[in-house]
Amino acid sequence: MAIEKLSTRHLLGIKDINRDDIELIFETADNFKEVINRPIKKVPSLRDITIANIFFENSTRTKLSFELAEKRLSADVINFAASSSSVSKGETLIDTVNNILSMKVDMVVMRHPYAGAGQFLSKHVNAQIVNAGDGAHEHPTQALLDAFSIRQKLGTVAGKKVVIVGDILHSRVAVSNILCLQRLGAEVMVCGPTTLIPKHIEQLGVKVEHNLIKALNWCDVANMLRIQLERQDIKYFPSLREYAMMYGLNKKILDSLNKEIVVMHPGPINRGVEITSDVADSKQSIILEQVENGVAIRMAVLYLLASQR
Repeated sequence: MAIEKLSTRHLLGIKDINRDDIELIFETADNFKEVINRPIKKVPSLRDITIANIFFENSTRTKLSFELAEKRLSADVINFAASSSSVSKGETLIDTVNNILSMKVDMVVMRHPYAGAGQFLSKHVNAQIVNAGDGAHEHPTQALLDAFSIRQKLGTVAGKKVVIVGDILHSRVAVSNILCLQRLGAEVMVCGPTTLIPKHIEQLGVKVEHNLIKALNWCDVANMLRIQLERQDIKYFPSLREYAMMYGLNKKILDSLNKEIVVMHPGPINRGVEITSDVADSKQSIILEQVENGVAIRMAVLYLLASQR
């Protein structure tokens, strides 16, 4: 694989990369998808690289996906759970990471509850940082794998209409997706209750719709987001049942549309709330493809960043 360079040394957010970077990540991921579908799924690309996965928030899918990507590339992997570490005893973020780096770690994959934590860290430690989600700010690898999955399913992202439905206010996935999709030439709409749509979001160049049926009739792709109850400090809607009635996607709604749309979900799914099981498991759903593509995209990101060391 011929190494071309990303324009950045870290992956902190979609706002920090350009369209050429995204296309290069996609081309690299295409090659890695072939690798992970072979009988022998490993390549020695990062054999001399040590990567620390530092998660200050709980994560199952993203953590597993990164760890699998790292092992497929033959990197040495350290997993660090902050809840059981010295962070809980009052150690600072910089001290924690510098202690890990003193063990000769080359790259840090970090999830943190505070927006901008990766940016802050990149200025203070001598390692490459990959943002695996910072608060309600950005989740760049999720946005990349979502756009990559649309490209795989529909041939291109440019000119497609994508609606992001649900808890936009608390979602790092929504922000990164909007930036990534627009950079690739898609039109983006957000849909949800007024209380869960950020004020002034139109300034990002997105359409806003509060009627789910109208939004679904407009789009080619619907990305259904989870209601993030753990980030909600007040009640944003009366009940989950009412939310599901107004904004949940079921098979009856899907079949009533005047066209066939692609259904996505970044997971984990609250079945029966934002999406029903018969939709999640339908042929229009690409949720499992998103999971598979997540490993290939994260392999591509780590490989391209490591080539800049």
